[in-house]
Amino acid sequence: MGVCLRYSRNREEALEIVNDGFVKIFTNLKRYSHGHSFKSWLRKIMINASIDYFRRNEKHYHSLNISYVQPEDYAESALDKISADEIIAQVQRLPASYRMVFNLYVIEGYKHDEIASLLDISTGTSKSNLSIARSKLRKLLLGEQGDQRKADSNG
Repeated sequence: MGVCLRYSRNREEALEIVNDGFVKIFTNLKRYSHGHSFKSWLRKIMINASIDYFRRNEKHYHSLNISYVQPEDYAESALDKISADEIIAQVQRLPASYRMVFNLYVIEGYKHDEIASLLDISTGTSKSNLSIARSKLRKLLLGEQGDQRKADSNG
């Protein structure tokens, strides 16, 4: 469920992906190699189920021309105060195409050419989606920190 939550917008969507993943696991159990880690095999299937869900439902909904995007610098001290749960919640708010690339690159450790192949996009699109995802995530996280500082000073 943890893997699927990172790739989805909400818990209901993650549950749907988990269900799809378990159907794949049960129908392909004969393909599992007993000499390898079952946990790794299961994780790979859940990642692929997440990618399949993305392809079926959202791939073309959130695409932008990103050639004009410039990275922005923010104070790192604000980011140091954010919990992992807050970061994951904000990652889930990213548009699907950015969330997929972010998770595959940052969390799962895939390279851009591998991501491009998995998502049927160009390597350049993978790189630019990661850049935009990081920028959007930074804005979301810093915006939340700014909101919290305002609440602390008012209360």
